[in-house]
Amino acid sequence: MADEDLTEVLTAVGPRLRALRRTRGTTLAQLSETTGISLSTLSRLESGQRKPTLELLLPLAKAYGVQLDELVGAPATGDPRVHPRPFTRNGQTFIPLTRYLGGLHAYKQIMPPRPQDRSDEPLEQRVHEGYEWLYVLSGRLRLALGEHDLVLTAGEAAEFDTRTPHGFASAGDQPVEFLSLFGAQGERIHVRARPAGT
Repeated sequence: MADEDLTEVLTAVGPRLRALRRTRGTTLAQLSETTGISLSTLSRLESGQRKPTLELLLPLAKAYGVQLDELVGAPATGDPRVHPRPFTRNGQTFIPLTRYLGGLHAYKQIMPPRPQDRSDEPLEQRVHEGYEWLYVLSGRLRLALGEHDLVLTAGEAAEFDTRTPHGFASAGDQPVEFLSLFGAQGERIHVRARPAGT
């Protein structure tokens, strides 16, 4: 690899790390606790003020559940297949369907049923930058979106600005599987579904 190419790859690592962390909804403090890397080192790494080394990238790849070449943007091989590495967060399984860390991200998510004694509880809602689009593959997905509480069934889709408080849960006694497309910079899908009756 030529020196210019190496410099270009290393320069791109910081923005990739920042995009991945934001997509996962992780703070620098949480990542520091998980990896044992100091908060200042992580901040300098993301801003490009610290050169990425193997000692720093290996724990980050492990924490995110991705291969090392995804963090450094290894050259394309011409193989179009995506080799997803599922990861689990908050009891649900995420299967990445996109390879690159910037731009729009696609996941298949599998969410187990909620315990029977919690099925009627309000869902915890959170906010963050971005835009999300959901498509239910199987099961029933409960979507709390601000003051709305909706149930989406197989074949239904929804999209929303993630600055609106939102939360998800399985709405039945079976797991729910759905596709989630998320753009940290607010990229939008051009398909819109409205709740029934509007």
